[in-house]
Amino acid sequence: MSRPVQARRLEGIDKNIWVEFVKLAATYSKVNLGQGFPDFPAPDFLTEALTRALGGGNHMLHQYTRAFVIIIEPFFDCYEPMVKMAGGTPVFVPLRPNPPRDGKLMSSADWQLDPAELASKFNERTKAIVLNSPNNPLGKVFSRGELGLIAELCVKHDVLCISDEVYEWLVYDGKRHIRIASLKGMWDRTVIVGSAGKTFSATGWKVGWVVGPDRLLQHLRTVHQNSVYHCATIAQEAVAQGFQRELMLYGKPESYFVQLPKELQQKRDWLVQSLDDVGMKPIIPEGTYFLVADISQFKSDVPEVPNSDEPYDYRFAKWMVKNKGLAAIPLSAFYSEAHKNNYTNFIRFCFAKEEATLKAASDILQKWKQEKTSS
Repeated sequence: MSRPVQARRLEGIDKNIWVEFVKLAATYSKVNLGQGFPDFPAPDFLTEALTRALGGGNHMLHQYTRAFVIIIEPFFDCYEPMVKMAGGTPVFVPLRPNPPRDGKLMSSADWQLDPAELASKFNERTKAIVLNSPNNPLGKVFSRGELGLIAELCVKHDVLCISDEVYEWLVYDGKRHIRIASLKGMWDRTVIVGSAGKTFSATGWKVGWVVGPDRLLQHLRTVHQNSVYHCATIAQEAVAQGFQRELMLYGKPESYFVQLPKELQQKRDWLVQSLDDVGMKPIIPEGTYFLVADISQFKSDVPEVPNSDEPYDYRFAKWMVKNKGLAAIPLSAFYSEAHKNNYTNFIRFCFAKEEATLKAASDILQKWKQEKTSS
């Protein structure tokens, strides 16, 4: 009996970096700055709302409730398989680094789209573009000018925009998150994706939402209804109460949306200093949980692996967690096969951690520096 033929569009997307590196971190790491989950709790008002929803009187909360798609690199790794599983063809366009000439540390703002290159990716077969701002893993917050360039091309070619804005409140240094849907001609062609995991530091709740015009959301509701049969209804109620609280406190100092980015900016700055002090050159993120660092100066620390074609950033991240107990994620995991070999000198850290965790990471780095100095 012949075996059933699998859909060829799924070939090559079965490998998952999280399976490998989560296991490595669990086995070797003393400090895990690889995965993007805070090790501090969600705010009290949110967990109290969950408790109220869990024990409240509303018992209904416990019941059921071949196109081209442009993806901007680096990108969260689920985008590519999602496009392929939907029958689409991903088309990649990278943000390219432009190092500052004054010798200062690079910022995520220094990674930019080439307007001509981006425009060349749009044609009559292009149906959508996936935008992630603030961007994971780079921490880039797209400027109004950059968003305007994307919007102009979307309108010109009648292209939808799937705008992943899960880090919308995590923006630093006085920067502002701008919704591309607010630009001329974009509301009617944009689906905005949000997440309570990032907004309220509760990644395990798996509660999210989408915002957009009804003509687009009606199709999304149909897919959701026929593919997702479990919803964390109680957590949804708690998140709704969290938003009600934040609406009343909007813009005030006691708002969680005001406090959280201030706290995370301090954590970011601490990690930036720790990494820069040992020779890893951090790219200062304008937003998100994440910070990318250049590890070019550490190549002599990591032994070559005979007959291996594994990228340097993979080898470095594995060596670091096994030998130093510090976990991070190789940046090339966030690139397509065609471009990943161009970005193998970087790794991604998460700084949404308790101060004790970041101090432990700093101690590891300082000890490493001393060992390098004395050797």
